[in-house]
Amino acid sequence: MDLGSVIGMVLIFALLGSAMMMGVGIGPYIDIPSVLITIGGSVSALLVSFKLEQMKNLFKYLGVAFKPPKYDVPALVKKLVDYATQARRDGILSLEQTANQEENDFLRKGLSMAVDGAEPDTIRELLEIDMEQTLGRHKANAGIFDTWAALGGAFGMIGTLIGLVAMLMNMSDPSTIGPAMAVALITTFYGALLGNVVGAPIASILLIRAGDEALVKQLIIEGIMSIQAGDNPRTLEAKLLAFLPPTQRISQFE
Repeated sequence: MDLGSVIGMVLIFALLGSAMMMGVGIGPYIDIPSVLITIGGSVSALLVSFKLEQMKNLFKYLGVAFKPPKYDVPALVKKLVDYATQARRDGILSLEQTANQEENDFLRKGLSMAVDGAEPDTIRELLEIDMEQTLGRHKANAGIFDTWAALGGAFGMIGTLIGLVAMLMNMSDPSTIGPAMAVALITTFYGALLGNVVGAPIASILLIRAGDEALVKQLIIEGIMSIQAGDNPRTLEAKLLAFLPPTQRISQFE
């Protein structure tokens, strides 16, 4: 689990809940009509805005936000350098069995094309298409939560207008003013929560996750191209270490 994301989300609800309890308690903030308008309405609008296949995987995307795939980039650099060393020593065909056993699908695909003797431009083009399409899908998935944030605020405002209309039409009956005003205010509250606690933060972290994966794939592409070109392993390592923060740039040749 990404502790930063989990702790941040828990803190948000803990702080908001504590503030409510110090005031009038949680109960007054629970309003079923407001839930139907804000959450029900925004989710329904999402069904119109995105493909059903994307919406089916909504909870999967939430899982990626809080439990992202782990990339041991220093270990990946070492692996690529070892492959380059083997290729220079025994020839690139010696990597055929290694390529078949590689667990990383993207790296296996690139190694296999290099071993099969594909043209360098072809390998780079195909791998970059794969990377760009994957990044595009991830950005589209993050866009669901970004859109949800906007829709949450919009439906919160719609709920406010509904509540105000109901209140103004029944000014002669004081007993209806309170419930109508509650719907008017609480829908805005729910919309703000949906947009600023769920939608925008999760969209932001999903884009970061997508960037992390794209960085790893770009590193692999550069590694594959250098291996095929027969570059010196030290040169390859220096190139790949440039993808890492300075604190993680540890050479295996030192």
